[in-house]
Amino acid sequence: MRENDMLEKEEIFSKVLRAGRRTYFFDVRATKADDYYITITESKKFTEEDGSFHFKKHKIYLYKEDFAAFAEILGEMTSYVLNHKGEEVISERHQKDFKKEYATEKSDEEIIPQTSSFTDIEFDDI
Repeated sequence: MRENDMLEKEEIFSKVLRAGRRTYFFDVRATKADDYYITITESKKFTEEDGSFHFKKHKIYLYKEDFAAFAEILGEMTSYVLNHKGEEVISERHQKDFKKEYATEKSDEEIIPQTSSFTDIEFDDI
């Protein structure tokens, strides 16, 4: 079997949830015996000081025999959190308008980032 045929057979159905620096991938896949299972992958973006970035991924495999118990416990856990803490997001980092504050004192002067690969162009130049 060609590699493309295997990939088409393996990935059956997918959904993506983007949540800030994290992205969750939900995939239905097929086993060699053509049975289905689910993978849930968390991908988190990390940015280095030099501007480069990398992703860390964590994956779990969920098989049909565990679906009911998994769904029950997940429902119980999410209900517990929402009942005890509500739906309001407490961590300001997860707010849509969150802006990272720097440890330096604020001044009236505009802070211009230091960069060696910056080219100043005017919009009319484009």
